[in-house]
Amino acid sequence: MTIDAAITELSTLLGERLNVSKSDRDIHGRSEVYYAPMPPDAVAYPETTQEVSDLVKICAKHDCPVIPWGTGTSLEGHALALKGGVTVDFQRMNQVLEINPEDMDVRVQPGITRMALNEDLRATGLFFPVDPGANASIGGMASTRASGTTTVRYGTMADNVMGLEVVLADGRIIRTGSRARKTSAGYDLTHLFVGSEGTLGLITELTLKLQGQPEAISAGICAFPDMHSAVNCVMMTIQMGIPMARIEFVDAATALAFNAYSGGDMPAQPHLLVEFHGSDAAVAEQSERFGELVSDHGGSDFKWATKTEDRNALWQLRHDGYYAILASRKGATAMSTDICVPISKLADAVTQTQADIADSPLHGPILGHVGDGNFHAILMMDPDNPDELTEAKRLADRMVDRALEMGGTVTGEHGVGMGKMKYMAREHGDAWSVMGDIKRSFDPQNILNPGKMVQIN
Repeated sequence: MTIDAAITELSTLLGERLNVSKSDRDIHGRSEVYYAPMPPDAVAYPETTQEVSDLVKICAKHDCPVIPWGTGTSLEGHALALKGGVTVDFQRMNQVLEINPEDMDVRVQPGITRMALNEDLRATGLFFPVDPGANASIGGMASTRASGTTTVRYGTMADNVMGLEVVLADGRIIRTGSRARKTSAGYDLTHLFVGSEGTLGLITELTLKLQGQPEAISAGICAFPDMHSAVNCVMMTIQMGIPMARIEFVDAATALAFNAYSGGDMPAQPHLLVEFHGSDAAVAEQSERFGELVSDHGGSDFKWATKTEDRNALWQLRHDGYYAILASRKGATAMSTDICVPISKLADAVTQTQADIADSPLHGPILGHVGDGNFHAILMMDPDNPDELTEAKRLADRMVDRALEMGGTVTGEHGVGMGKMKYMAREHGDAWSVMGDIKRSFDPQNILNPGKMVQIN
């Protein structure tokens, strides 16, 4: 039983849709961040759930690893072929299968991207709200329990996935959840698979909650004298019950990177980027009340954007943050790491992290989802300098220690993958070994995305 034997049998099943070319394998062996290339032995392009089931059965027979692939935008090495094997690229399974406007839900295949889904939904007056920034696949977003800029109002993928179709490690096809808005029937398998990073099964279909497109949207940006002022403004906004659709922060270094990348004129100060959804009257009232709080906390006058193109430009600036920061150091790669803490601890967590980075030879701008207590440090380094990688890992360790001391978590949205496995026992204790027991129960051969999430023998 070998990987080569599995590939031979898969060639019969898939024909030209099993690719062993070096170029395709290399594409599927890369990461967005600093990890060394880890190409698979082959890349499969299934078109149906039954093909995925047949593929997994073949791989199980030959003890061949199976690694799911959406768009490859994950940041902790989730989709790298650590032990070789077959990468299953879901790009051909990218259809909207059923839209139910009256019930505000949709059934989709995993390979459809969030932007493509919302394009298909446009005529219905509905949209899918989870926005991690990258145009990720819906299946990948569910597998990593993605969140992003709109989470403060609409929740994470865990809040928006109602049901799944999943292929298990032995090839069985199961369905979890339903289109009903609640259930008391048995274990919540849907939310066991959401966030499992492809280690328990391959998602081949998803049922998702939708939201109504708001009548009015207003977005804006303003500067603050320091991080504490910005975060305190956000805390007061939340406590007053002002409903924000998005609220993001960037530090002074990120603001300067935005300027250089996109030709902006942001002052070298921390900034908040916000958005409100609702009726014309509600959005106007919310914007006015928030503007008063900004003034009370020393913020600058808000620059508001109500035209669609202006709002899109503002959020494109935020979504391009990682690339803007990378561009500020020619030839650099980065360790993009995140933690999440209670909101009351966020300002302290950010300022202490900034102090650590200031005492380091590395440059590490910070940005994040202030409404959730989640932030990212983009620790830039020379890919050919091992000392800089060592220092980046030290800074990331300090961030993790700080998050756990403050009652937070080692990752708010990046997930575990390969990069954060070493922190799992520190956060979860014996519960991490229980996760390993679950993995062994679902995948006793350890063929599904091995080397990620949990450590099993």
